Amino acid sequence: MEYVKLGSTGLDVSRICLGCMSYGEPGRGKHAWTLGEESGRPFIKRAVEAGVNFFDTANVYSDGSSEEIVGRALAEYADRDEIVLATKVRGRMRPGPNGGGLSRKAIMAEIDHSLRRLGTDYVDLYQIHRWDPATPIEETVEALHDVVKAGKARYVGASSMYAWQFAKALRVAERNGWTRFATMQNHYNLLYREEEREMLPLCADAGVGVIPWSPLARGRLTRDWGTATARTETDEFGKTLYRDDDRAIVEAVAKVADERGVSRAQVALAWVSRHPAVTAPIVGATEPHHLDDAIASLSLELTDEEAAMLEGPYTAREVRGFA
Repeated sequence: MEYVKLGSTGLDVSRICLGCMSYGEPGRGKHAWTLGEESGRPFIKRAVEAGVNFFDTANVYSDGSSEEIVGRALAEYADRDEIVLATKVRGRMRPGPNGGGLSRKAIMAEIDHSLRRLGTDYVDLYQIHRWDPATPIEETVEALHDVVKAGKARYVGASSMYAWQFAKALRVAERNGWTRFATMQNHYNLLYREEEREMLPLCADAGVGVIPWSPLARGRLTRDWGTATARTETDEFGKTLYRDDDRAIVEAVAKVADERGVSRAQVALAWVSRHPAVTAPIVGATEPHHLDDAIASLSLELTDEEAAMLEGPYTAREVRGFA
């Protein structure tokens, strides 16, 4: 396993982050395709054994059960001081007023709920799960600063939003002497490259670590075009992200993979990691080979010609994934 600094911080993270949205009780929340605790724990154990020290979840994943599963597994399989544990806040956790969002009240309540579910005194990275237009960003950033000063989080991060919004958040933190955002968790893969226009250059200039979600486009880049899975059939959010005319990109991935004698996942992940702004793609694993492919991708260096072949069929599209 290779390790790098997370953005401009002194924190060392593995170049692969295990995305833990895949682990949660299927009967809780909106993800009927997730693996329950008995099925999910072996993947977390395998990741630890492989040297992965970076794990990402969220309070809203499977109604909190993802945090519960991840917390119990890491307590058994890992040394807490060696693990970089990330979670998120914003999604609605209960009906009624203040059941979601990024108000001071919501943040202060949800960090304690997340810590209880994770079974830890602190998280290493506490991220806002999208922008909250109903709350002043000053209120949100100050509350996050207070979470850090209370010792409940070591760093704070953000996720998919417009570059102007993130620039504003960075400016608010700097102007007031509050804890600065260390990371951006955004949507970036061969089927969605709009982040190359503004967000990735902003992060590179500001020294913000980039940890892309869905680097394999919900698995679409790893299989023949049009192949259905349990997730593609039930993942309502995923259905909003991609277009029906991206066959040529998927076929280019297959061609490079065949020529190299590697899996398509390795090619698609190697392409994401190739971008100089990217710190560590967030990879989900629900089959044993998923982790193996992710780790192997770190050793795959694409040529400029191969990258051009992969990028050639892409056409501009409307911004998606901010909801």
